[in-house]
Amino acid sequence: MKVQPAMPRRRLFRRRYGEGASTVLISLGIAMLVQPFTVDLYTWSFPVILVGALAFVVTSHFPE
Repeated sequence: MKVQPAMPRRRLFRRRYGEGASTVLISLGIAMLVQPFTVDLYTWSFPVILVGALAFVVTSHFPE
């Protein structure tokens, strides 16, 4: 029985994907902040921006 080699962890943690997703999350939070339709989206805009900013800081330390 052959055992498949494990996928290297280096491929999973790349700066390109994390920074892109974090930027999209920050943009979504800003859009939620400036929309005039519902207070619920406005209420959740700051936590979304905060999570996106923290994720960007973390993923910016990943290798290229």
